[in-house]
Amino acid sequence: MKTVTLLFPLTQVLSTQAFQLLVSSYKSENTTVGALQTLEYSSGKNTSGLRITHTNTDCGSSPSWLELSSDGNTVTCINEGDPGSLTLLDVQCDGSLKMLSNTSTLGGPVSGSFFNNGSAIGLAHYGPVPGVSTFTITSNKTYIPLQNLTAPFANLSSVDPERQKTSHVHQALVDPTGQYMLFPDLGADLIHVYCINASTAQLSAHTPLKSEPGSGPRHAVFWQPTQPAANRTTYLFVVHELSNTIASYAVTYLSPSGLAFDPVDQVSTFGPTAAPRGAAAGEILISPDNAFVLASNRLAPLFHVPNPDPRNATALQSDSLVTFAPSATGSLRFVQLVASGGLGPRHFSLRGDGAMVAVANQGSASVVVYERDQGTGEIGREVVRASGVGAGGVTNVRWLRG
Repeated sequence: MKTVTLLFPLTQVLSTQAFQLLVSSYKSENTTVGALQTLEYSSGKNTSGLRITHTNTDCGSSPSWLELSSDGNTVTCINEGDPGSLTLLDVQCDGSLKMLSNTSTLGGPVSGSFFNNGSAIGLAHYGPVPGVSTFTITSNKTYIPLQNLTAPFANLSSVDPERQKTSHVHQALVDPTGQYMLFPDLGADLIHVYCINASTAQLSAHTPLKSEPGSGPRHAVFWQPTQPAANRTTYLFVVHELSNTIASYAVTYLSPSGLAFDPVDQVSTFGPTAAPRGAAAGEILISPDNAFVLASNRLAPLFHVPNPDPRNATALQSDSLVTFAPSATGSLRFVQLVASGGLGPRHFSLRGDGAMVAVANQGSASVVVYERDQGTGEIGREVVRASGVGAGGVTNVRWLRG
């Protein structure tokens, strides 16, 4: 059995904090299934570490994405295997998980998003057959296949033939009105746009957004300034894995349907620092207070962090998180570039109040929690970490409670 090392905080932790995280990970070379693990921190215990309290293996070999229901009572785990699967699990009071249903999907799903008021889910399939699929959710907690949209996507880039030989659909996201689903396609340098039929939950294709050739759009977020709805513009921020940039677009809703995108700004995911060769941008999120945009950088360890093992003075290499402040016109102002606490921050998530950020460092098999200043948006000191998490690489982290 693999030894899991649970490490203690480097500095004094917040005395009143207690929380649970849910983490997904791939299988390792020595296992046949991946894992969902519940991590718990409570300063009232004899130790103030981040400890694994529950492990669930119902999601298959390659759990890649977690999607919590709006009430937090269930979680849908997306398995990236071939074939893939959707596993719906009930979140118990103690943070353990109980499987409700399991449904097969096309291979390689890496992201999902609920739509149509939570009655359906759309999946992004990286490959081997890239595309989009949708499922409706029945009253007995089962997913029913609705659409498979797997036609070959055209306009493939020749800038990076190694990464862009074919489409690689990487994320599913819904616009603020709930009328459209977007799917960034890293291989085709496109953001696929689909209109949602509210009556049937069927998706119909509209004109896609074209990214710069060779940029590799990976993930995106919608954002609206905090001002009266009648005066505000909707913006789309797209993080590109290959060019390590964030592009900002003003979104126009066309009549009778469709979206138009006007370029506003483009910034490096390393802020004023040039992106190192081989870097690969990862996740992008909006802070809960709607005031900041955060993204992660992988394969470019510019930082070192203290070794959490007091017996080892060797510092650890670390990738980074970057923070920007969006303006009312959609431009992005650099705020901070800071260590992620490990290598390969594939995913991170903010606590509901924005006071802490949990980082899933895939390359280090670690989950690190940092304090965050809600006013300035800056990430501060490490609160706690767990190392040796996950069988074959941490892929997703979500706040369950706290």
